[in-house]
Amino acid sequence: QVQLVESGGGLVQAGGSLRLSCAASGLTFGSYAMGWFRQAPGKEREFVAAISRRGAGTYYADSVKGRFTISRDNAKNTVYLQMNSLKPEDTDLYYCAARWSADGSTYSREYEYRNWGQGTQVTVSS
Repeated sequence: QVQLVESGGGLVQAGGSLRLSCAASGLTFGSYAMGWFRQAPGKEREFVAAISRRGAGTYYADSVKGRFTISRDNAKNTVYLQMNSLKPEDTDLYYCAARWSADGSTYSREYEYRNWGQGTQVTVSS
């Protein structure tokens, strides 16, 4: 059974940084592409960042490009999201997601992912 557990969320002032982690179990991690999404109450889940199964490829939403960095450590079965220069509009519940991948593709659509974590809250105060 695939499990994804996010951590690292919290309250931070605008301009600050946070590093989210997502620990995966129950899967061959190096065969899975990973993604981060976020969702505010009453809004649709939106794509944040994605990384290919071996980390060679990454892809970002325009809203976070240049501020967020996605990375992974396949030896630790963990994917990270380093968030710098945080803004109040980055306040959301952040989810990691996984999907099996046959190649080095990245995926940015919610329906492309099969497995999801429970989320970690990020709150940025102004």
